[in-house]
Amino acid sequence: MAWRSCSVLLRLTGVDALRSSVKGGRWPHSFQQRCGFRKATKKPESKKVEEEVGQPLTESSEGVVHRRTSTPHWDQQAPPSPPRAFSRLLKPLVFTVGFTGCSFGSAAIWQYESVKFRVQNLFTEIRADWMERLQPQKKGDIRKEINQWWNGLSEGQRTVTGIIAANAIVLCCWRVPSLQRSMIKYFTSNPASKTLCSPMLLSTFSHFSFFHMAANMYVLWSFSTSAVSMLGKEQFLAVYLSAGVISTFVSYVSKMATGRFGPSLGASGAIMTILAAVCTKMPEAKLAIIFLPMFTFTAANALKAIVAMDTAGLVLGWKFFDHAAHLGGAIFGIWYILFGHELIWKNREPFVKIWHNLRTRGPGGGGGGGGGSI
Repeated sequence: MAWRSCSVLLRLTGVDALRSSVKGGRWPHSFQQRCGFRKATKKPESKKVEEEVGQPLTESSEGVVHRRTSTPHWDQQAPPSPPRAFSRLLKPLVFTVGFTGCSFGSAAIWQYESVKFRVQNLFTEIRADWMERLQPQKKGDIRKEINQWWNGLSEGQRTVTGIIAANAIVLCCWRVPSLQRSMIKYFTSNPASKTLCSPMLLSTFSHFSFFHMAANMYVLWSFSTSAVSMLGKEQFLAVYLSAGVISTFVSYVSKMATGRFGPSLGASGAIMTILAAVCTKMPEAKLAIIFLPMFTFTAANALKAIVAMDTAGLVLGWKFFDHAAHLGGAIFGIWYILFGHELIWKNREPFVKIWHNLRTRGPGGGGGGGGGSI
């Protein structure tokens, strides 16, 4: 009887511990040990995954990692509790500033080289178009039909086609079981992870569900024509890539400040920058929702509603979206149209002159060096 009463007491104590622990979001290891469960031997793989994700893996979470091919259950894990040392954000801050500068510098060089190439090959392009018109057209030529479809797209749509293709490739990589560990490490951003900088960019091209990717890419496709015609393809790509890194850094800061750690992925932050830039530049433009085309509203009102919703989500702690990343992207888009374009892009001429001098007067330069690099 004494043994049974002790057993009942242990069970009641274990149930209470389990309930309190589940409310706190963790599975109680002490409860398993007190009830006499044999602790499973640790596998080296689980320790490796723990280091990559930055979250402690229990026996139940280890099974989740192996079943990640169906859906990632990151919300089942308790957020880690590392010391909120904002010094961990120093490296991401340096990476954000450096990557943004390199993006706009590369865009300026790309624009310079594109203009130079078009000027040098203007006569060749005119001659090629003239010869193509003289040749008889072949019916059923797949290559020609693809070229006609491609030429029928706007410059903005052609620009974002590469971005959409990259997102589709990453989506397929999520379906490969052997790549799960690397995808979690490099294609999800989490300030509690040991890998901080490269996921800030790579997570911008990462979507786990097809619906998530399709929704984001549809919005990007819809605003691409207006954005590229307003900025140009070179400046557009610099803004888009920089926005992905900047929005992720804002997400890092928010998670460090609130202690709500967890992995994030998706292009929403960068797309919010493009959306905010277009809405700021053309506030009276009419927009509509795809499923409700009869209801129209101005771009300015749409931007206000989105910012208000993300602000409420950040304050109230909604976890379905990374509202901090959305707000960071929107603020960057508004700032760039109002101030950033004048401060960054319109002051690129000194940098382009330096590049021009290196191309024409550098070692082995001159006309031959310039032609060789093109």
